[in-house]
Amino acid sequence: MANELILIVEDMDLLREGLREILVNEGFSVITARNGREALDQMHNKVPELIVSDITMPVMDGIDFYSAVRARKEWIGIPFIILSARSEPADFTVSRHLGVDDYLVKPVSRDELVNTVRSRLGRFQQAQMARVQQAYLDSLIAMANAIETRTHQISHHIENITIFSMLIAEHMGWAGRRLSTLRFAAILHDIGKIHIPGNILFKTGPFSPEEWELVRKHPITSAEMIKDVPFLLDCVPFVRHHHERWDGQGYPDGLSGEEIPDGARILCVADCLDAMTTDHSFASARSLDDALENIISLAGIQFDPSIVLALQTIWRDGRLGLFHSGQR
Repeated sequence: MANELILIVEDMDLLREGLREILVNEGFSVITARNGREALDQMHNKVPELIVSDITMPVMDGIDFYSAVRARKEWIGIPFIILSARSEPADFTVSRHLGVDDYLVKPVSRDELVNTVRSRLGRFQQAQMARVQQAYLDSLIAMANAIETRTHQISHHIENITIFSMLIAEHMGWAGRRLSTLRFAAILHDIGKIHIPGNILFKTGPFSPEEWELVRKHPITSAEMIKDVPFLLDCVPFVRHHHERWDGQGYPDGLSGEEIPDGARILCVADCLDAMTTDHSFASARSLDDALENIISLAGIQFDPSIVLALQTIWRDGRLGLFHSGQR
C-alpha cells in the first residue's frame, strides 16, 4: 500500500515525529495533530484513511476525539487505532466498548505499527469495495427489473430463470463461487435489452431484418455492461453466450457443443423453459409438461443433452413445479 493518508494524534512531539517518520518511510502520507481538537480541524481540510491517536492529551483526549469522529456520518467508517502509554485492562475495555478498531501500547515497535496500520487499511478498503460493488450490483438489478416492468405485466422472468438455473446447477454439483457466478449471470443476462426500443422489444409481429439484428445484439450489450466490474467478470461468458445453440446455430458467435460456456448452456435451458411457460402477447403459456417435452425433443440440437437430463431428473423429483411462478 502507498499514499494512503494517515492522521497521527499525539501530544508528545518526539513520539509524534517518530511515528510520522516510520509511516512516511513505508510510503504513507501523514498529517499530525497534538490533540483531538487540532485533529478535528485537520480533518475538515483533509480526511484521512486511518487515524492513530493517543488517549491522554490536553484540550481533547483520544476518547472524546474518537466520539467526535464517529458522530460524523461521513467519518464513521474511518479505521481508528488507539495508542496508549498504559496497558491497563480498563483502557482496553473502554476502547473496545466504544468500537475502536485496534489498540497499541507504547512503546510500539516499527513492525507492530506498520503491520497494524496495513491490516486495518486492508479491511477498510475491502469493506469500501464491497459497498461499491453492492451499490453497482443493485443498480444493475434495478435496470434488469425495469425491463420486466416495461412489459406491463409481472412475468417473474428474472426470478424464474434464476431458480431454474440454480436447481439445474446444484443437481450437477455446482457450489460456492461458481454457483454464485451463475446466479448473478441469471439476474443480469438480459440487462442489455434496456437499450432496445420498446416498440421493437415488445413487438407482436415478426421482426424486420434490421430489428432482428438489433435484438440479437443484446447478449453482447449485456456482457459489455458488466465486463468492467471485477466481481462480475466471471459472469461475462455466461451472459454473452446464453443464446448459443448446441448445434452452432445460435448467436452472437455461433459457438457449438462444449465451446459454449457451461453456465451459458444452463441459462439457455432455463431461459427457454421460462419463456415457454409464460404468457406472451403472441403466445399463451404452455404447461410445464409440454415445455419439458419440447426441450427434450431439442436435446442435442438446441440444448446440451446433459443439462436436459438434469432438468428431467429435477422434474421427476417434483422440485421444478414447486418453484414455478404459475404454481406459487
